[in-house]
Order: sequence, then structure tokens, then C-alpha cells
Amino acid sequence: MGNKKMEVFVNLTKKDMVVSVEEKILPESLVFESLNPFPGYYHNLPTDPGSLYIYLVLDKQYPLEEVLRATQAIEKKYNWNFDAGKAYMSIGSTFLNAIRIKHLPSLDLLVKIQEAYVDQGIHFLMKKKLKGTLEANVKIVKFLELEKLADGIFLNAQDTTFAYIEVPKYLDSEEFIKVSMDVKYNWEGHEFDAANASFYIDGKLVEAVRIFSDKMDVDYLSAIKKLYVEKIDR
Repeated sequence: MGNKKMEVFVNLTKKDMVVSVEEKILPESLVFESLNPFPGYYHNLPTDPGSLYIYLVLDKQYPLEEVLRATQAIEKKYNWNFDAGKAYMSIGSTFLNAIRIKHLPSLDLLVKIQEAYVDQGIHFLMKKKLKGTLEANVKIVKFLELEKLADGIFLNAQDTTFAYIEVPKYLDSEEFIKVSMDVKYNWEGHEFDAANASFYIDGKLVEAVRIFSDKMDVDYLSAIKKLYVEKIDR
């Protein structure tokens, strides 16, 4: 019998260094590229278009179901396969709604994807520019299929470089940074990147840490989980 799989809405919060994209986008739209999506992971990462993380800034707040409905319609109509999630970005005192895109087949599709969203009634913020390298506080909401590997340990079924480990309580951003630094200082295994996360499962909100690594197995994730629990419960 295989591991249990479940579909969930995941909330992810992180800091991201971004820079505006100037080419292959709708003229005068605001688009950001993440410069380092996984700052805790030091191995060389792929640089192909499918590995880029792109934020398409919206003209207003759209309900998550509208973004999901539009994304599904676009993928079906054009036979494109990309990953999209709803994003909320704070850059200094500026708050922005966005769609976070990854797994782009080609950068040439970026403007076509924007045009396709417009056709679906999702519009973009125009004539606003934010220059330079910027630090953004980001919250991402997306739909995932998770596979339960063990108690409190879940693997992203579509992308096995991501996993989620349950932790005993909610950590605000400052607490999460402090605990994660403590964990990394005491960790001797293969490196990983971590982000604060939560998701609903069986009617319960689960507080979690999202792990990114090219080494994913139950023993590895259990060791990380054990260390997080120890540092949180101190």
C-alpha cells in the first residue's frame, strides 16, 4: 500500500530578493524575478527558464479561486504547463498583489502568459516601476498535492525537491529566522533551505517548515524535524 496523498492549500512566507524584469513582458507592466529563491541552499542551481521564479504584479486583489480558474483555463487552452500561486508582496511601505510563476517552458512565453491572463479578466499593474535590487516580504498561497511519508512529514508529490515538516507551534517571522539559524548552526547533514509554512489537513491547520533540498528521504527529514522541535521547545 502506497503512502497517503492529499491535496491542500499551502501558505508560505519568506523574504525574497527581487529585481524588475524589463524584457519579454507586457509594456509598462511590473514584473519581478527572484534573484535567490533558496538562500539557505548553496549548491549550484539550474538557470534555465523552468528554474526561474517570476512575480507578475496585479492591478488589484483577485480572489484565489479566480487566479486558479484563470490558470487552469490558460493551461488547457494553450497546452502550457507552468506553476502559479497567489502572492502578496511587501517592499518597504509598498504592498503588491501578484501571481508567482515558476516552471516556465520558455521566457518567450512570459508576455504570452500575461496576455492570456488579461483575456481571462486578470489585469496587471501598469506604469509603476521599482528599480534596483529589492528585499520583499512575500506570502504565497498555492494548491499542492502532498504525500505523507511519516508522522508530520510530507513530500510535494509534483516536485520532490520540496517537503514539509510539521512543527509544534506558529512562529512569527523573527522567531522563525532565529530558530532556523539555531537549527542550521547545529546541523551537520546535507544543506537545505527553509521557509515558514502552514496548510490545512483533515480540518486542522498544520504549522510547518518548507524544506528545499536535492536529498529527500524520511531519515533526513526526520532529523531536520527533530532539531526544529528541539529548538522551538527550548
